[in-house]
Amino acid sequence: MSGAAALLARDSFVELAARERVRALMDGRAFRELIDPFERVTSPWLARQGVVTQADDGVVVAKGEIAGQPAVILAIEGAFQGGSLGEVGGAKIAGALELAAQDNRRGIPTRAVILFETGGVRLQEANLGLAAIAEIHAAIVDLRRYQPVIGVIAGTVGCFGGMSIAAGLCSYLVVTREARLGLNGPQVIEQEAGIVEYDSRDRPFVWSFTGGRQRADTGLADVFVDDDASLLRQAVIALFERGRPATERSDAWRHYLDRLSRYDPARQATPEIVRQLLEPGASS
Repeated sequence: MSGAAALLARDSFVELAARERVRALMDGRAFRELIDPFERVTSPWLARQGVVTQADDGVVVAKGEIAGQPAVILAIEGAFQGGSLGEVGGAKIAGALELAAQDNRRGIPTRAVILFETGGVRLQEANLGLAAIAEIHAAIVDLRRYQPVIGVIAGTVGCFGGMSIAAGLCSYLVVTREARLGLNGPQVIEQEAGIVEYDSRDRPFVWSFTGGRQRADTGLADVFVDDDASLLRQAVIALFERGRPATERSDAWRHYLDRLSRYDPARQATPEIVRQLLEPGASS
């Protein structure tokens, strides 16, 4: 099959909306949505600021099965407010993770997948959004004691801000070439450090630092896959079958602090320097 034919044969995951992404991962494409749009649980703060709300606040919480095992998928809709999280959407994610942990304590091995497509906290909700994200962090750490928590970053928004920390807390992280992962987004870095330091309009430059390929090669993501829904599902199933990692990435903080201590901030950072610094197995 030619390259063009193979590309056309793919079922793009990146192009799917949040609910379609959930369907692509669940067994039989079937799931039960919790706090669905018909319940009209929306942000109480956006309308006060003249911002149109969305009936699900940009977060889909779905229960079903993956590879025959109970699972919950939490999908952030990047098309709504850049996937930003406020009080309601954040509470939906944190609450679902907490319920999954309760299931495990009761002997029901519920797994969790988080589909990240977010710029982080919703600025219109400020501290309420930050508090919700902190609750998500705590819930991930609780649940991963029982089952692997898998994060997926596909594109096109990426994963930034406080939710990039949530991605780092996941037991495993799956990325595509279109994915991006970073604490600060390109525009924020450029605004604070200047265009000479970071040109947010230089897309190859941005992806060379924070893109999925770079994050996988440097060990900040675990699995790199092409943009294909079936491949994403296979990757998620394989990671669940692998079980909990021997060491969670966030528990390896001494390793990362050691790596960072070797970097000279007086030098202009390059993708090559980052690779040499963080690539698994890199020499001291």
